[in-house]
Amino acid sequence: MGEFILGLVVLMGLIAIYGVFDVFKQINKIKDMKSFNDLVFSPCLNNGVQSRIKFDNGFGASVVRSEFTYGGKDGLYELAVIGKDGNITYDTPITNDVMGYLKEEDVTKILKEIQLLK
Repeated sequence: MGEFILGLVVLMGLIAIYGVFDVFKQINKIKDMKSFNDLVFSPCLNNGVQSRIKFDNGFGASVVRSEFTYGGKDGLYELAVIGKDGNITYDTPITNDVMGYLKEEDVTKILKEIQLLK
């Protein structure tokens, strides 16, 4: 049931980003998109873990969990959108800040949205 709802949310996001007519083109891309399970985490500061991933569209994401990240003390993740220049970007339709208190499925949803950016 959770995957169905996630699929609906992604579909609504596609419609918002691309409009109804381009959605069908984007649906084929979804099944090949990266998700939380594709992230490779490495140790980082403050007994944390971090994964950075770059997508074919030039954007990427940094996903972090430590005792000092938003939600880290609760086992949740923080995500920043990485722009085409390789730096954190605060100017996308997805967010204008880092996003915290994310469950694995929340990270997957946002990763898919990032992969659809142009």
